[in-house]
Amino acid sequence: MNYTPSRPATGLPPVRVNLSSDTQTKPTRAMKEAMMAAEVGDEQGGTDPTVWALTDRMAAFLGKEAAVFMPSGTMCNQVAILTHCRPGDEILAHELAHIATSEGGGAAALTGAQIYQLKGPRGQFDVETLKEGIRAKTRYAPPQTLVEVEQTANSGGGSVWPVEKLKAVADCAHEHGMATHMDGARLTNAAVRAGVSAAEMAAGFDSVWLDFTKGLGAPLGAVLCGSEEFIGRAWRWKQRVGGSMRQGGVCAAACIYALDHHIDRLAEDHDNARVLARGLAQIEGIEVEDPETNLVFFDTSKTGMTAAELASRVRQHGVTFSVNKTHRARACTHLDVSRAQIEEAISVIRNAVSTRR
Repeated sequence: MNYTPSRPATGLPPVRVNLSSDTQTKPTRAMKEAMMAAEVGDEQGGTDPTVWALTDRMAAFLGKEAAVFMPSGTMCNQVAILTHCRPGDEILAHELAHIATSEGGGAAALTGAQIYQLKGPRGQFDVETLKEGIRAKTRYAPPQTLVEVEQTANSGGGSVWPVEKLKAVADCAHEHGMATHMDGARLTNAAVRAGVSAAEMAAGFDSVWLDFTKGLGAPLGAVLCGSEEFIGRAWRWKQRVGGSMRQGGVCAAACIYALDHHIDRLAEDHDNARVLARGLAQIEGIEVEDPETNLVFFDTSKTGMTAAELASRVRQHGVTFSVNKTHRARACTHLDVSRAQIEEAISVIRNAVSTRR
């Protein structure tokens, strides 16, 4: 089996409206200028001042003692699991969580931990569901050492965990002797949508990270935060999995720029997602899930097309979105998609559906 990504197909028109993912954002000119001006050193050796500036700022931003810069959010998740867990341990997480569906079985392959998958609507579980998943401590059962949540819940439609639910889940986990970890890939989207600080959302979690390569527009990087002791141990795993960098300040500068300029504007992406959802809902045959943040999921089954077939048709006209399941698609608004482009995408999708009929 060859897992290498396919090269872009030839002969297609340029992409004008890229709704595939907020990972498609590209650095703005001002962000590139900040990267070019960054003072750098050796991140692995602890001499890069811009990386230190970013991690100090992120620890304060998320209300934790310390932080470490990583190349990707998936590495943050896996390093956190490696630090919290031992082989044979069990992690409790939602069945749609990124660590369960989209990280190549990393918890099992790297840590030797298994994931007990909890159910719940829109990618979230409540404290009662968590309690039902907690096993009695016997030699027959795996040690349950970690509870994980994803904020926002990507496959749950970009839903925002309420602060009260997060606190209840974290309190329950701690009462049962488990650590807590938050996959904060889109944590700033959640904070902007709920009108609370990211630190308040992450308060009950022993580790948490933020991804800068999605709606925040940076080309690389995520920051994992926790206690001094936790981050100190995480550094060994960062080293082991190849996460240490040299002149990391070039990319850390992009993340700092994003903190200064790209958080408040996430509300614009949320507004655009609602406009997109309303437009798609008016197309005969398309059923849309109400978006909470910047992710718009829709069903194509009543159009007579699979999501992949519809995606192929609109790609011929310079519009892209991602395919989640046979008839479930996802369109993602972000920094590089304007209101005018949203209207263009709606028009292209409407025409693709009507001509198919």
